[in-house]
Amino acid sequence: MAVRFADRMKWLKASEIREILKLTQNPEVISFAGGLPAAELFPVKEILAASAEVLEQQGCQALQYSTTEGCLDLRNAIAERMNRFRGTRVSGDRILITCGSQQGLDLTGKLFLDPGDAILCESPTYIGAINAFRAYQPRFVQVPTDDDGMIPDELERLVRETERVKLLYVVPDFQNPSGRTWSLERRRGLLDVAERHEIPIIEDSPYAEVCFEGEAPPSILSLDERGLVVYLSTFSKIFCPGLRIGWLAAEQSLFERYVLAKQGADLHTSSLSQHLIRTYMARHDMDANVERIRRTYRRRRDVMVEAIAREFPEGIRHTRPRGGLFLWVELPAGADAKEILVRALDENVAFVPGGSFFPNGGGENTMRLNYSAMPEERIVEGIRRLGRVLRETLAVSGGLARRSES
Repeated sequence: MAVRFADRMKWLKASEIREILKLTQNPEVISFAGGLPAAELFPVKEILAASAEVLEQQGCQALQYSTTEGCLDLRNAIAERMNRFRGTRVSGDRILITCGSQQGLDLTGKLFLDPGDAILCESPTYIGAINAFRAYQPRFVQVPTDDDGMIPDELERLVRETERVKLLYVVPDFQNPSGRTWSLERRRGLLDVAERHEIPIIEDSPYAEVCFEGEAPPSILSLDERGLVVYLSTFSKIFCPGLRIGWLAAEQSLFERYVLAKQGADLHTSSLSQHLIRTYMARHDMDANVERIRRTYRRRRDVMVEAIAREFPEGIRHTRPRGGLFLWVELPAGADAKEILVRALDENVAFVPGGSFFPNGGGENTMRLNYSAMPEERIVEGIRRLGRVLRETLAVSGGLARRSES
């Protein structure tokens, strides 16, 4: 067919994670690939009761068109929760309900990016953001990143050297993919650079409440005095992802632009899903549900870390995240995680090669492992299989040294 698509379609490609997940539909496969929450923790009975209550008492309203901004009761409840857990001072009228936080990323691209504009991001960074922004044809500039976050001197240098910087995009809490968490000092350093150069910060924070040890540091939004931070989050990791309810918080003038962009995208997010979550929050203890998720994921993280110590060969580094859903593995230089994935799939175990998280290439010797979706016994068996594949593959390549945690 002689169909002519927009030039932006040349920049789009299938998500490598989505493609790998197709291969994991076989129940024989032990999958560490997706960022899936533990489905057995979904409060199905409570959601069933909330659904009945919504339809019986608010059915006409819940099934009708709604405002673009979203249900005000839900927005107020989100603001209260953010202020309690994230140290912010937001009000419900600065909360926009989105179709998952992924829509917040797409709306961000629509608002800020012209072809050729630059986004400064962590290295590595979230593949969903890479794919959302790519449609708007930007340049990605990867800022050198260590276990505490972006390195301030490198960030300052790149801001000064890079033309047309439009955004700073960060995942500061239990980052996807690395599991790393920014220090308070790095958060303040990021804000300092952003304020001096007047660059908006997109703070993508879907994992902050899934904290295993102590509390996550204050959100960057809570430290912002200039209105430069746009905060994105979601119920997908602390409730259930199928309802597709996320939100963003922003200073008023930015908020109004996001509302305009969303009006053109989908008018508003599902009214029924919004009413359902608000009713659940009013009738049940959301904090208790989140604590149950934390306990389960903390136990699964520990099981994975212990299994890696037993099963992986020397010469491999990995993170020990203090929260979230992911653990990051660095193989010896020269190893190819995509080749290892092919062999791992033969053993019915899957993961995501880390190169997908580097928008400008690199990271071929890295991998992301998810520990939230598999029960403990499957984690142990999956790491045993993966360890065998790694030993065989790395022995052939000669890339064995000393294993360590970072």
